[in-house]
Amino acid sequence: MGIRPEEISSIIRMRIERYGLPADWSESGSVISAGDGIARIYGLSQCIAGELLRFENGTLAMAINLEEDNIGCILLGDETGIAEGSRVGRTGQTVSVPVGEALLGRVVDPLGRPIDGLGEIKTDRTRPVEWPAPSVNDRQAVNVPLRTGIMAIDAMVPIGRGQRELIIGDRQTGKTSVAVDTIINQKGQGVICVYVAIGQKASTVSALRETLERFGAMEYTILVVSTAADAPSLQYIAPYAGCAMAEEFMYGDKKDVLIVYDDLSKHAVAYRAISLLLRRPPGREAYPGDIFYLHSRLLERAARLSDALGGGSITALPIAETQAGDFSAYVPTNVVSITDGQIYLQSDLFFAGQRPAINVGISVSRVGGSAQTKAMKRVAGSLRINLAQYRDLEVFAQFGSDLDKATRDKLLQGERLVETLKQPVYSPLPLEDQVVTLFVASGRTLMDVPVAQVGRFNEEFRHYLRRVRPEIPEGIRATGQFSPADEEGVTVAARDFRANWRE
Repeated sequence: MGIRPEEISSIIRMRIERYGLPADWSESGSVISAGDGIARIYGLSQCIAGELLRFENGTLAMAINLEEDNIGCILLGDETGIAEGSRVGRTGQTVSVPVGEALLGRVVDPLGRPIDGLGEIKTDRTRPVEWPAPSVNDRQAVNVPLRTGIMAIDAMVPIGRGQRELIIGDRQTGKTSVAVDTIINQKGQGVICVYVAIGQKASTVSALRETLERFGAMEYTILVVSTAADAPSLQYIAPYAGCAMAEEFMYGDKKDVLIVYDDLSKHAVAYRAISLLLRRPPGREAYPGDIFYLHSRLLERAARLSDALGGGSITALPIAETQAGDFSAYVPTNVVSITDGQIYLQSDLFFAGQRPAINVGISVSRVGGSAQTKAMKRVAGSLRINLAQYRDLEVFAQFGSDLDKATRDKLLQGERLVETLKQPVYSPLPLEDQVVTLFVASGRTLMDVPVAQVGRFNEEFRHYLRRVRPEIPEGIRATGQFSPADEEGVTVAARDFRANWRE
C-alpha cells in the first residue's frame, strides 16, 4: 500500500502546529531569484502594489510587479545576503519617507536618510511616496507669480505658483543654472524649495550644495539625492519621495513650495532598466508601456490648492534633456504634453554667448500674463514681438543689402535688447530692477551705448536710480505697479544718467 500525498501534508502540518510557531503563509514568502537590484518572490498572495517588504537580513523592497504566481520587487538597499530561498515578509505599509521642517537645510537620500554627515533627522511625521493628485475641485487658478529673478523668463515666460514648467534643452546648456537661480531668488519670499537630483554625479551635487549655502538658500531648501552610483530603484523613487516632502508643506503647513526634478530623462532611463529586468514588454525606444503614466502621476501632484484647503501650492520645474536638439524624442514629448509650458534652452544660442540661452520662439507658458504683476506686464508686452522681428531682420541683414533707417534702428535696438537679457548665473534680479531695466531697454536711451557696454550701463543705472529716485523702485516692489508718473521719472533719470555716463 503506497503513501498518499494527503497523509504527508497532514503529518507536516501537524508537526508545524506542535512546534509552536504558527506560520501565516499569506503574509510571508521566499525569494525565487535575486540580482541587479530586483527580486522575485513566491508566496505573498495578499501583497498590494507599492507595499514595503522586508527581507530576513533587514533589507527593504518595494513591490511593483504583481503576477499570477510571483511578485517582482525593487530592492531599496544592499542585496548582499539575499539569495534563493531567503525569507520575505509583508509590512502592511506603503513606502513612506520622513517629512517636516526638520529636513530643511539637509541632504537626504530617496528614503529620507541623511547623507550630509550632520546627524540624525528628528521628525515623527511621514508621508507615502505615492499619493493621488488633487482633484479639479481641490484646485484654484494659477495667478500668483513665482519669480525666477531671470528677466527673460519673468518677462516672456512667466511662471505662476502651482504651475508645471518644463526646462528642456541639450546637455550643458544651463538648465540646472536656471533652476538654481530660481531657488536662490526665493529667499525672503516664503517659498520652501526641494531639489531632487536624479542620476547626477556626487561632485555635481556637492558643488550645488556649496552654491546654495553661499547664497543662504539651504536654510529653506531640501536636497533629495540619488547619484549615478545608486541603484536604479533609488533613482526611480527619488522624485516621488521629494514630492511627498513638498506635499507635507503644501497640505499640512499651507505653504508654497518649489520643486525641481533634475532630470526626468535620467528618471525614465532608470525606470526602463527596472522594467526590462522585470521582463515587462518593451515599447518605443525600449521604454515600457506605462512610461507616460510614470511622469503624469508625478507632475499632476503639483497644484495650487483651493482656499478651503489652505491655498498652499507646489510649483514643479521638471528638467528634460534632448539629444542634438531633438525636441520630438519620446520622453521630451511626453513631458511637454503633461506640463503647462516649456523653457527651451538652445545650444546655438549658448555657444554664441547668450546666457541664459532661451529660445523665446518656442518657449511658452500656458499661464501667461495672469501670473505677472501689472508692472512687468506693462514693460514686457511687446518684448517677444520685438525680439522676433530682430531675429528676422538679423537674418535678412546678413545678405549685405542696403537698409533703411527704420530697419537699422530696429537692428540696433534689438542688439541692445538681447544684450540686456543676458544675465550672469547666480545673480537673479528683483522685480523692480527688472521692470526698470526692461523699460529703459525698450526705449531709445541705449541706442548710442556700445553693445559691449550695455550690461555695465544697466547695472550702474539701477544703482543711480536708487540713489536719486528711490521711491520709484520701492513703489514697484511694494505695489507691483508701474505708473505713467514712474515711467516719466525713469525716462528723465535715464536721460540725465546717459549724459554724464562715460564709456
